[in-house]
Amino acid sequence: MTPADLSSTVARAVRRAVEDGELPAGTGVPERVVVERTRPGGVGDYATPVAFQVAKAVGSAPRHVADVLARRLAGEPGLDRVEITGAGFLNFTLAPRGAAGLVAEVLSRGARYGYADDAVEAGLFCWAPTAGFRQRAVHEAVVRILRSQGEGGDGAPTGAAPVARRDGDVVAAYGRDAATWAVLAVPARETPQFGPPLLVQDESSEFFLVRYAHARAKALGRGAARLGFHAEPGEVDAPDAADAPGPAAPAPDAPAPALLRLLAEYPLVLEAAAHRRAPERLVRFLVALADELLDFQHCVLPQGDEKPSAAHRARLALAEAAGTVLAGGLALLGIDAPDCL
Repeated sequence: MTPADLSSTVARAVRRAVEDGELPAGTGVPERVVVERTRPGGVGDYATPVAFQVAKAVGSAPRHVADVLARRLAGEPGLDRVEITGAGFLNFTLAPRGAAGLVAEVLSRGARYGYADDAVEAGLFCWAPTAGFRQRAVHEAVVRILRSQGEGGDGAPTGAAPVARRDGDVVAAYGRDAATWAVLAVPARETPQFGPPLLVQDESSEFFLVRYAHARAKALGRGAARLGFHAEPGEVDAPDAADAPGPAAPAPDAPAPALLRLLAEYPLVLEAAAHRRAPERLVRFLVALADELLDFQHCVLPQGDEKPSAAHRARLALAEAAGTVLAGGLALLGIDAPDCL
């Protein structure tokens, strides 16, 4: 079960509880159930305050609503455990999901992984003549993200403050993609940071880091093709430290689980970015994913006399899935994802 699936599952439980009389008739079913990753030290994998929202509408105690929903959700496929904390927070522990299934889903859905079932294409944008570059870039990204989640978004540009120089100068100095990254990397109320570091061609530049990680995923696929094998989703193993090349090799048990966790969270990131109209949330996610992919890349291809194995095919599939999500996220931001960099 993905976080997005969990959100719709909880909403369905509210609706059925009303239909069956466990919650008062007339209880409004929330259009969107907020599901967030639990904080360090919290209970379970995800949590939601939906019981407070429903309880306020019907004049009931949040704990009672939470009890009703917890009983209904306890048997849902994909949920290992449902617990109540505090005055009525619902906490969920997801059933273990095989890496093969998750990676296969990402690769099969491609750039539309993480999209809602009723997602629509962004279409054309109509602008007032006075709209500046920042307003346009922010608004276009918000519209794309909203539509990926099946929501509308054709209103006027968001209230992002203009950049502190003429738009033409910014685009001319840094290029459209880098300038777009700079204005989307911070909340609309904050000032974008321009300067030489934006165009540095190494991993100290987050703009470079994300696009480079995508290019590395593509390069791994080309390297595998030359070695005569291709990606096949499987249960990704933890490569032995002795097999990892050189001092830059990843820790034995860290990169693969971290990549899988991020891939699973991507639909929730898109949903939150749409709900908050905050493309900077997607930017932060892409940076984290790129970091993990660049750590993981060293164990993907065979080294020396090593022959390609099922483990290499599974690792390649995971790397390609991460590259797919990077490309899809950059596309939603309106930024190119080159295959070579």
